[in-house]
Amino acid sequence: RMAVAPPSYCFVAFPPRAKDGLVVFGKNSARPRDEVQEVVYFSAADHEPESKVECTYISIDQVPRTHAIVISRPAWLWGAEMGANEHGVCIANEAINTREAAAETEALLGMDLVRLGLERGTTAKEALDVIVSLLEEHGQGGNYYEDANSCHSFQSAYLIVDREEAWVLETIGKYWAAEKITEGVKCVCSHLSLTTKIDAEHPELRNYAQSQGWWTGEDEFNFSEVFSPADDHLDCCAGKDSLEKQEESITVQTMIDILRDKASGVCIDSESFLTTASTVSVLPQNRSLPCIHYFTGTPDPSRSIFKPFIFVDDVKLVPKAQSPSFGDDDPAKKEPRFQEKPDRRHELYKAHEWARAVIESGQEQGHKLRKTMLELEKQGLEAMEEILSSSDPLDPAEVGDLFYDCVDTEIKFFK
Repeated sequence: RMAVAPPSYCFVAFPPRAKDGLVVFGKNSARPRDEVQEVVYFSAADHEPESKVECTYISIDQVPRTHAIVISRPAWLWGAEMGANEHGVCIANEAINTREAAAETEALLGMDLVRLGLERGTTAKEALDVIVSLLEEHGQGGNYYEDANSCHSFQSAYLIVDREEAWVLETIGKYWAAEKITEGVKCVCSHLSLTTKIDAEHPELRNYAQSQGWWTGEDEFNFSEVFSPADDHLDCCAGKDSLEKQEESITVQTMIDILRDKASGVCIDSESFLTTASTVSVLPQNRSLPCIHYFTGTPDPSRSIFKPFIFVDDVKLVPKAQSPSFGDDDPAKKEPRFQEKPDRRHELYKAHEWARAVIESGQEQGHKLRKTMLELEKQGLEAMEEILSSSDPLDPAEVGDLFYDCVDTEIKFFK
């Protein structure tokens, strides 16, 4: 039986729906309940000619230079569920349900392509071109979960955003279609969303659909109708409605509230899956202002603090919330893979587990803790609003380690 993609969501809102000339991007990552996700920063780097980069399952040719990135990723793999780069490009990945099963053969994971797009693209369109060219060259496939019992493989969709535009990219094996968005709001989830408005596509996409008997070539080409499973009549209504029903201008707080909404189904907390990490990014269309990226680095946004991150020059960040490294002995790297499951919990994750237990107790201490967490988050949001409204240049010494200072504060507070 084909694996069913967990219902995670990502969003983008453009001015004037988004407030103050800001593009607002958000993503919830729905993953297996016990999986640890970490936030990691990688500096820009130059690479030797003909060098290789080792992705989750395969190695591919490296490029001469990679951009600085910050990513939120399942701790066992190379790629990312979501992230941003120093040029204000943000990418989110969604596992999607399609009528064609994804390959179990180890290739590039959708999450690898997120990181590769961020490392190599200075705009959303450049990142799109990077992803589709690598997809056509290497294909996608392999286990999405750290699970030796069975292979969970998926096709992928992406939301790729910069200060000016967004691209929705949906893939079927090496075939793909993309839509450009410059206004309004958009939600991408585990179901295909592209229909007849396609702004770029694989040159053989329609021929492939015809060869499979899924499209006659006579009707108007509707991507979702052609490639969705026959019994898939769902859409992104939960996430789409949450965003579209916002009557007022969409802000960072609006996006955080949507990601925390369990009643709508956007925030996942089921027997199998949990929203294991969340992110919100603010991309000012005014290029003199910095992009600001908020990460939880912990499960369940309704019980997590969104911590701000800003790229600045000449500051060397230390990933203090990174999971333990197991090197070449990592069961995810040795074949056969996943023969055991090491403890990947980092200090922030452990502190958060304690805090969650206290909050769920329903006692007075839990209510006080929840209130204090929200106060810490509010202080961070207000500080970032000041930066966006100020004409003064950023002081790298003050801003550079901002995210990890917040993480350290959170760990010490919970301890």
